[in-house]
Amino acid sequence: MAAASAAALAVGEIITLAQTVALARLLTPTEVGLYVAGGVLIAFVGDFVEGGLRSGLVHRDGDLDDAAATVFWVTLGTGVLMTLLALAAAPIIGHVFDSHTAGLVAAAMSGGVLLSALTNVPEALLQREFSVRRRLIVGPSVAATFAAVAVSAAALGLGVWSMVLGTYASSVVWVLSVWWLCDWRPGRGRPSYLLWRQLAGFGFPLVLGMLGDRAQKATQAVVTGSVLGAKDLGLQRYGERIARIPVMGLVQVSSVSLFPAFTRLAPDRRRFQTGYLHALRLSVVVAAATSAMVVAVGVPLVVIVLGEEWRGAGYALVSMAGLSLGKSASTVGEEAIKGAGRTRLINWCTLTETTLSVVLLLVLIRPLGLVGVGLSISLTTMVVGTVVAAVAAPVVGVSARQTLGATAPTIVSALVGCAAVVPLEHLVLHSESRGAWGLCFIVVDALVFLLVYTAALRVLAPTTFHDLTALLAVVRRRVLHWRRPRELAPGAGRPG
Repeated sequence: MAAASAAALAVGEIITLAQTVALARLLTPTEVGLYVAGGVLIAFVGDFVEGGLRSGLVHRDGDLDDAAATVFWVTLGTGVLMTLLALAAAPIIGHVFDSHTAGLVAAAMSGGVLLSALTNVPEALLQREFSVRRRLIVGPSVAATFAAVAVSAAALGLGVWSMVLGTYASSVVWVLSVWWLCDWRPGRGRPSYLLWRQLAGFGFPLVLGMLGDRAQKATQAVVTGSVLGAKDLGLQRYGERIARIPVMGLVQVSSVSLFPAFTRLAPDRRRFQTGYLHALRLSVVVAAATSAMVVAVGVPLVVIVLGEEWRGAGYALVSMAGLSLGKSASTVGEEAIKGAGRTRLINWCTLTETTLSVVLLLVLIRPLGLVGVGLSISLTTMVVGTVVAAVAAPVVGVSARQTLGATAPTIVSALVGCAAVVPLEHLVLHSESRGAWGLCFIVVDALVFLLVYTAALRVLAPTTFHDLTALLAVVRRRVLHWRRPRELAPGAGRPG
């Protein structure tokens, strides 16, 4: 499932990157900012619909049909209610951002809440089954639909509404594709109030976590838009979108497979510990490399790909370099806590994240502008990653020394690689001054970083280096196995 997720993610992110570049050329930062403003409320109320019930369904052992029926009807009813609430509250968005267009966008996007509600049951059941087809089909299809519709509409001059149309089209494809892949249908099983209480009890801390995350993002959007304006909000959105590409990789490749896997491993303490540390090392080795490269080449990369008008997004991207690193630790830790059924412990992480993000944002935005917004995101994520790792350690049964051993040497190795690439890029190559050919010089930066990083890992983090080479060997064997023609069954004839 993780391999399928990685393959699907690669396709999806290529599509998303192309779409991001195209929209950056067709839309202004202000138009992107209006879309972000209009979507603030929709993302927030959408978490009330899911209510943590999807995770409860993934974790459920028995009464699966009845549990699925309970989740379906509850989330459908809540979805209708929240759609109407979002529509009624849309004028508030226009007032907060002092933009009539932002209010209209919020009203137009309210229907997306109901569409999202229809995906909860099939998504949970497919995740339980480690569905490879879901990873390979749904994600790339949704990404391709948004890109095709949004870019085409933007090319026709529809401005911010092009992204609204793309969102609806991709949501419809999402709903249709997950139900096509899922065998369960409404009517198979009976909803139960008792089951709802059990599922909600498991998922309630997760709801608080999602609401905290949404509140954090809503506050960032409102404060950034109010203090810096819609243009800077658009720049911040694009910088964060690029910064979250590797984060999406961690979530799609790691969490969707780690949660059901940790649920099954939790009763076996030794295997649980081994799996947790293994996942933590591999997650951090990718995240640390990503964070280091963002620091080294973030600004020139954005200028080359999106244009000089988006340079501010590059500074926002660099200031958010810690996002991947912090998310790697928190993703693995949260999935371990969920797998062990100790979801209430996540409340401490939610409280830390929500409070710290708002405080840092208010302190840093006025003196540092967009960079301050990015730093508040980076610092919050890294602190939360540390807190989650500390909370998860006793649940899994690992010590603080083992956790540090799985992460610290890798981070130092990434810093060594970054120290080699920063002077190479900014004193020698100057990629952003070379036009489209600058991408070739960015590739040179990346190759130099990989060489230095790999060498540092071998010396400073030998266990992580061994895990990484073993994983690559497994992938290589799988690829060769897929390429090898299938042998004919015994007794079968051979082609003439």
